[in-house]
Amino acid sequence: MLSLESITAGYTDENIITDLSLRVEEGEIVTVIGPNGCGKSTLMKSIFGLTRMRGGRILFLGQEITGLRPDQLVKRGLSYVPQEKNVFAALTVRENLEIGAIALKGGIDERISLVLELFPALADRMDQRAGTLSGGEQKMLAVGRAMIINPSMLLLDEPSAALSPKIMGQLFSEIQEINERGVTILMVEQNARRALAISDRGYVMEMGKNRLEGPARSLLDNPEVCRLYLGRK
Repeated sequence: MLSLESITAGYTDENIITDLSLRVEEGEIVTVIGPNGCGKSTLMKSIFGLTRMRGGRILFLGQEITGLRPDQLVKRGLSYVPQEKNVFAALTVRENLEIGAIALKGGIDERISLVLELFPALADRMDQRAGTLSGGEQKMLAVGRAMIINPSMLLLDEPSAALSPKIMGQLFSEIQEINERGVTILMVEQNARRALAISDRGYVMEMGKNRLEGPARSLLDNPEVCRLYLGRK
């Protein structure tokens, strides 16, 4: 579904990721892990057209999308949830969801209803300003807004960041449910153990490049990965 072929990208004149390749098959959950500053978020932004691409190409659903704008990618069925500043704080929950549906030609109320099935905690917050929600509720709203367009693929950047263990577990369960509804997921996550536990495959990044890749279970059992990125079992 998604293929990155030797991409090099960054900001201004600096490359953050170099000659990086990655693939995601339809129906998978794929997680990218690695230390802070290794380029994981830059990877996600590059897929979504938010960096300067200096080499390689990106294919989505068999078509090249290298250099396309985010609005063009959304129309092709690709949604992205950044780690930070992912809700419009001054707008209500409903208004945030309606903004997510701006590319739709109709059926907005139906799509909002489907999002509320995924995140029922938002149902009683529809007229509340997003900036007053808890951190977990804001993350649910951000993911919900991305789901409004019924994407075929969802990019998640650090979805569990700053969440309590309880809310984190709930969010990972909801990510699994989204996947079971037919949405392919590429996820960057610091909580490597929890993310790999629900994933099909994983990649380990280091200094802007792939260091390891393989089935999620094999990465969880890899002594080097455990020592460097997962902590003790």
